[in-house]
Parts: sequence; C-alpha cells; structure tokens
Amino acid sequence: MTPFSDVARAAYCPRQLYYARREDDRAVPPDARARIDLAYRYPALADAPDATLRRLPIRRSPAAYRRNLDRLRERDDYDRLADPERERAFVSGRDCRGTVHKVLSPTAPADDPTAPTDPPLPTVVSPGEPPENGVWEPQSVRAVAVAKAVAWEREREVPRALVEYPSVGAVREVRLTTRRKAAYRRALRAARAIDGPPSRVDDDRCSACDYRERCGVGRRSFRSLLG
Repeated sequence: MTPFSDVARAAYCPRQLYYARREDDRAVPPDARARIDLAYRYPALADAPDATLRRLPIRRSPAAYRRNLDRLRERDDYDRLADPERERAFVSGRDCRGTVHKVLSPTAPADDPTAPTDPPLPTVVSPGEPPENGVWEPQSVRAVAVAKAVAWEREREVPRALVEYPSVGAVREVRLTTRRKAAYRRALRAARAIDGPPSRVDDDRCSACDYRERCGVGRRSFRSLLG
C-alpha cells in the first residue's frame, strides 16, 4: 500500500520519489517537524508574547502571526482544529496509508442537532508557506489521499480536507473535486509504476530538490514544503 508521502512526492516529481525510496529517506527534517508541531499549540500561541514567538520557527513577525491566529479563531471549525478528535493517527485506506495529522470530529448541522452528522474532517499539516491562493499540488494530492483513507476507514464519504500552515497561521480547504481526484489518481499510478529512475526534469522544481546533484541538475531544497 502506498504511503501518503509517496503520493505527494510523485505529484511533485516521480524522480524525486525514486531517490527517496532508494535511500529510504522518508523522515521529516527536524526544522519541518518543529513547524508542524505548532499546529497543536494554537490556543497558547494566540496569546503568546513577542519574545516567545521570536523563539519559535514561525514565518511571520509576532504581530502578523497573532493577527493570522486571530482570524483563525473566527473559523467555525477552530475549536475542533485546536482540540481534534484524533492527532497523528495512522489510517489505512484502500490504496494509501500513513499518518493523518488531525481528524476533526463530525458535527451535526447547527440548525438541527438531530440530523445526521457531517463527515469527519481530516487535515494535512504543512511546515511551508502557502501559495497566494489554494494549496500546492503535492499537498492537494496528499489531502485527497488522506480524505479517501479516512472515508474508507469510516465507511462514509469525506468530501473535503484541510491543509494547515501553522508557521504562518493559515488554513486552506481542499474539496475533492473531479480535477483533484484525477490528479491524485495520476500521482498514485506514478508512485506505483516506479521500478527505475523516471525521466529527468529540469525546471523550477529542481531548484528546491534535495537530490538535484545526484539527479544531474544544478539548482537548490524544497523538502520542507512536502513534509
């Protein structure tokens, strides 16, 4: 069964996944892990003084970071983000498996507590910067993989997931649209098909790849974005 991280890497660059598998290199770097851990500290961070925030691996000034967390607290799902039903849960679906950073509990519609609950809401936590709009393609693919695995486990449809960027204080929604599910299937096929080095690319992805020297391109590391 394919790990979530492999599907995300395949969406970014199948050749990068080939090197990661060959070297058994799937560990999240310590700096990325420290940023991911911020996602479990929102209530404390929202009221933290500047001196505390400056010691943390945040990507904004203390004032800007607190403003972002204030906006985060306005979300309807903030309480569940701050206190999820499950944290760092291992989930195995039909095609993929791995750790889901958070699973937010199902909720009943506010206007009718007796109605069937909404589906659980899984999240992917990224240590990197979000794009101006939406999420990066590898994170979108990973979010779809996670949602499908949770749906398989719960035996019910999970139509969306969240991607959290805790070092920025931002959360983006990923709906399982036809286009996103197609991108996920392509990445899954690519991950499963690797039995030798895939074709080399030479574009902006290479500038941020840890394997660029071995691969033969001359650019710089994107590893923290995919963690």
